[in-house]
Amino acid sequence: MPYRAPPPLLRAALAAVFLGLLASSAPRGRAADPVPYAVHIAPSGTDALDRAVRDSATLLSLRQSAPVGPFALVARARADRERFIAALHSFGYYDGRVAVTIAGRPLDDPDLPRLLEAAPAKPEVPVNVALTPGPLFRLGQVTITGEVPADARAALRLEPGQPAVAADVLAGRGRLLKALQDSGHALARVEPPVATLHPDARTLDVSFAVNAGPRLDLGPIAISGLRRTNEAYVRQRLTIHQGEQYNPDAIETARQDLAGTGIFSTVRIAPQDGVDAAGQLPMEVAVTEAPPRTVAFGGAYSTDLGGSLNANWTHHNLFGNGEQLSLTASATELGGFSALSPGYTLDAQLSFPDWLQRDQTLTLNALAERQYLIAYNQTAAILSAVVSRKLTPELSVSAGVSGEQESIAQEGASRLYTLLQTPLTAQFDNTRDLLNPTHGVRAALNVTPTESFGSPNATFVIAQGTASTYLDFFGDGRSVLALRAVAGTVQGASTFAVPADQRFYAGGSGTVRGFIYQSIGPQFPDGIPIGGTAIDAGTIEMRQRFGANYGAVAFVDAGQVNDAGVPFQGTPQVGVGIGARYYTSFGPIRLDVAVPVTYQPHAGSFELYIGIGQAF
Repeated sequence: MPYRAPPPLLRAALAAVFLGLLASSAPRGRAADPVPYAVHIAPSGTDALDRAVRDSATLLSLRQSAPVGPFALVARARADRERFIAALHSFGYYDGRVAVTIAGRPLDDPDLPRLLEAAPAKPEVPVNVALTPGPLFRLGQVTITGEVPADARAALRLEPGQPAVAADVLAGRGRLLKALQDSGHALARVEPPVATLHPDARTLDVSFAVNAGPRLDLGPIAISGLRRTNEAYVRQRLTIHQGEQYNPDAIETARQDLAGTGIFSTVRIAPQDGVDAAGQLPMEVAVTEAPPRTVAFGGAYSTDLGGSLNANWTHHNLFGNGEQLSLTASATELGGFSALSPGYTLDAQLSFPDWLQRDQTLTLNALAERQYLIAYNQTAAILSAVVSRKLTPELSVSAGVSGEQESIAQEGASRLYTLLQTPLTAQFDNTRDLLNPTHGVRAALNVTPTESFGSPNATFVIAQGTASTYLDFFGDGRSVLALRAVAGTVQGASTFAVPADQRFYAGGSGTVRGFIYQSIGPQFPDGIPIGGTAIDAGTIEMRQRFGANYGAVAFVDAGQVNDAGVPFQGTPQVGVGIGARYYTSFGPIRLDVAVPVTYQPHAGSFELYIGIGQAF
């Protein structure tokens, strides 16, 4: 029978009925897929447990980044419930319970997915988590199986009665393994602890299976990855040697020492495969050499000395033994109150590490400079050789000899000087951060016997001590009180017998901020600084960090210079100021503003300082 389309009127009637049925059967709200939800985790009463629960909750971590539909949301909540139970157990709450509800329904409700399918987009579906920790379980018997030395057993530090916290048990395993390795058992194994729960007694027994293995000495040490560097230099630097007892701390110290040479980007020291025929453990030092050349640019600004720009080229491994050649060119005194014209510095420095013996460096230096300061003008060429020796990681000493040919102009008079100096220095620094120290002490003592051939000739000794310390109030480096002190004297000659550039001056970022550079101390009748033969200065600075990158400081500086050769004899000048800091990955960017509190003629009314790193 042939098909005949219904009349137009009938088709319209059928369509109207169909649309009506759809409208009557559709839900009033629009169902949402994925399901928007909000999570609330009720506090358990234990902060550490609450943090662990929140950190493990994918309901929280994936809520925005990976939205899910109804069935997946229920599955996510069920998986999180198991994580929360594991968190309770890890903190010793083995009778703890976890209740998770979605839209007020338990996760096992068979109608929950259908309810979520029909849920509207707003409001968000509530997901509630409630933890009931219950009683705290404690450690019962703690046993170690295997042959283990008594001192290593003591390192476990797990006793019956302690809370049965999983992290503490695992830390004990780590301490036991480290103690075995520290005593030479390089191949020691400590298996994961076996735990036996006793619910009635609310205790947890733990047992550690240990295979200590033999005590081993280091075997032959292979070195790989060298390209420009001489193997003999690396072996000279190594602080571990064949025949010494295996010790992981000594190996890590050797690794850090090699990394500290600055010529390797990576250093790895690890055992090779197994014990050799002599019963020793062969080792391998695997290195990756860093690019040998670097180029750096820098700058600073202060209202007294103006701006400075510098460029540096450094070769870090010139002859394959860590020799460092550094060439620096600087433009200085670019528009400051204390500078009459721009100056320059050209510096070439070549250092030989481990010269004659380990941790001893020979540094040769050639310097040419020109300064047009208000106090004096100077043109100088300096050659020097200095031997420095590191006595400890914090303490070093140096001795050297330098020759200087210079022309000094002051108050319209020019003099030529030839200086022969033998600088002696001792330095201590345990701050561990060059640009942003937050704790520790820095101190230096410099004594420089000098023979000056000029008009007049003079023999004198310059001595200066500096020290700074940093008090971290809360141990996080964010609230730091920094203290600085400087004292110096020139003995053996009067002020005008000492070349102007060898005298002491105060004022500026290194001594008393707020005063123009070199303006504190004796002055000629026209206000030009004379300089002096004694100095003392001190600083109190409070540093406070805000958020991740910002900080502020407030400081008070005080100091004086006199021509009597004895510190602490004059009236100190005082400057105060505030500053802002922006903390970057390489160090803080500094901006300080300071004003004088006391009066010194021709010392200015305020100073601005900009640079990288803290003021001291």
